[in-house]
Amino acid sequence: MSPVIETEEHTALRSAVAALGKRYGRDYLVQAVAEGKPPAELWSEAGKLGYLGVNLPEEYGGGGGGITELSIVLEELGATGSPLLMLIVSPAICGTVISRFGTEEQKRAWLPGIADGTRLMAFGITEPDAGSNSHRITTTARRDGADWLLTGRKVFISGVDIADAVLIVGRTEDARTGRLKPCLFIVPTDAEGFQKRPIDMELRAAEKQFELVLDDVRLPAEALVGGGTSHAFGSGGEDAGLLQLFAGLNPERIMTAAFAIGMGRYALTKAIEYARDRTVWKTPIGAHQAIAHPLAQAHIDLELARLMMQKAAHLYDTGDDIGAGEAANMAKYAAGEACVKAVDQAVHTLGGNGLTREFGLASLITAARVARIAPVSREMILNYVSHQTLGLPKSY
Repeated sequence: MSPVIETEEHTALRSAVAALGKRYGRDYLVQAVAEGKPPAELWSEAGKLGYLGVNLPEEYGGGGGGITELSIVLEELGATGSPLLMLIVSPAICGTVISRFGTEEQKRAWLPGIADGTRLMAFGITEPDAGSNSHRITTTARRDGADWLLTGRKVFISGVDIADAVLIVGRTEDARTGRLKPCLFIVPTDAEGFQKRPIDMELRAAEKQFELVLDDVRLPAEALVGGGTSHAFGSGGEDAGLLQLFAGLNPERIMTAAFAIGMGRYALTKAIEYARDRTVWKTPIGAHQAIAHPLAQAHIDLELARLMMQKAAHLYDTGDDIGAGEAANMAKYAAGEACVKAVDQAVHTLGGNGLTREFGLASLITAARVARIAPVSREMILNYVSHQTLGLPKSY
């Protein structure tokens, strides 16, 4: 499934990552879920092979590539049944933000470990009362001498139990205007006042979800991404929080698309194998158009979603943040829809077998919906496209 628009290097990366994924596969991930453990072995090996940090700068231990390469890694692991959800969070969001806006000390402290898998960072933006409206974030940092005191709550934060720190989106008061403005802080998970509580999810995944309570967590000045106050456009500190936030959200959407496309490909492959082998009335069921055509449509939808994902990644990697914003939202929408349809059709193709543990597709019914819901709902993406692209008025 490697399109001709990719370079030879990208094709080689796909093949190498696919080989790694096949050595682990769906059974490995299912066992990790059953044991309540993270996929640590796969994460470690992917780090040692350089796959976790392909998007990070070479001078900090990365591969010098971009989100294009990282999305290939996640898609191919997903296509073998062993996706790494934290690829979206640690190298794509946190690694990108720190590499673009962090101080030299922050880059040296975090990027090499993120790249080789020895350090992991979670990302905390969602709040109980904010939902999709990030302007309502209430997690607030106030100055206390040279330090910051961070207070607030976050929900649905992935992988906090295995993370060394969480990149927290908070707000600080602008001394000039008195208004709150977004800022990003690197918060160690062992900091005093930092509390985590697992959320009991019906979704069975290797990565757990958490609610966080931040009760006057004391942070040094250098915990603020980019360091102290800076009035230069595009730099770090208090005046760059919004830029930093969007620098991380576009890769998040692109990588979520990769996650969905990989999952859809895995389900589709299982269905195709079954349709070729399953024989009823002396004929493989895949010979019947009622079976074959929906699978063909699922393949088309996944390929189209991948093309938009590749466009979004290309725009982002070449520095077109505005163009990447539109394309990343479209890619995430298209991939989420394609994934849900592919999984549904795969289960339907197998009939009763599609609901058995033996074939391992039923659990994907719930998992596939994640790409429709997170990190932003399809309805909010449609709002974005209708307002930003089509120029239609807002209803809110």
